[in-house]
Amino acid sequence: MAKAAFSLIVVLGLCCLSLSVNAYVASGWTKAHATFYGGSDASGTMGGACGYGNLYSTGYGTRTAALSTALFNDGASCGQCYKIICDYQSDTKWCKKGVSVTITATNFCPPNYALPSNNGGWCNPPLQHFDMAQPAWEKIGIYRGGIVPVLFQRVPCKKHGGVRFTINGRDYFELVLISNVAGAGSIQSVSIKGSTTGWMAMSRNWGANWQSNSYLNGQSLSFRVTTTDGQTREFGNIVPSNWQFGQTFSSPVQFQ
Repeated sequence: MAKAAFSLIVVLGLCCLSLSVNAYVASGWTKAHATFYGGSDASGTMGGACGYGNLYSTGYGTRTAALSTALFNDGASCGQCYKIICDYQSDTKWCKKGVSVTITATNFCPPNYALPSNNGGWCNPPLQHFDMAQPAWEKIGIYRGGIVPVLFQRVPCKKHGGVRFTINGRDYFELVLISNVAGAGSIQSVSIKGSTTGWMAMSRNWGANWQSNSYLNGQSLSFRVTTTDGQTREFGNIVPSNWQFGQTFSSPVQFQ
């Protein structure tokens, strides 16, 4: 009996170890700067280069940011989450001490080569910069400061509910927005399968939108998604055969 009990403990231990290894782990801290945009209600942050649309209705809210070129990675960073604190030791005047905010990357902050990188061209390469939604920025900085030095780390995303798939496009061109992704938050690869096809690789079109050039009308759709930390989830028949362009489908499946 003792031997059996020991074996059970080992098995449970391995199970839990596997879960912890698979879960996304926060990075170390890095220095950057942060500004804000979008107004006090963040209404000016809607849409954006990741394609999430209305950030209120899609669950991203006001804790979002546009990333500079060095962080945006041509859209591959869409959906990533960052914990940001104001670097109070570097700026005691405009930083709020001892507070942090976690944001999701939803937009791109383009470079402005007409201005120097230390005076207006904040998002010029190779600077790592966050142009944050104003309500999120004001959690860590004092409004009149405008720009503050920050420390940031990439952290696991925590989302309510499962991954969502929005089907746009037209016949022979399915453009699928994948949103509300927890864990790593950003997506490395996607495959799609109709009820009468095998798995087919999709390609990133822009931001968090992935495309397929197959005729899949009238078929139920499944997706296989791999996030940038290597986790893979399958969403079997998440889209019913009577789907139409413009619809969104929510899954109970989520990443860690």
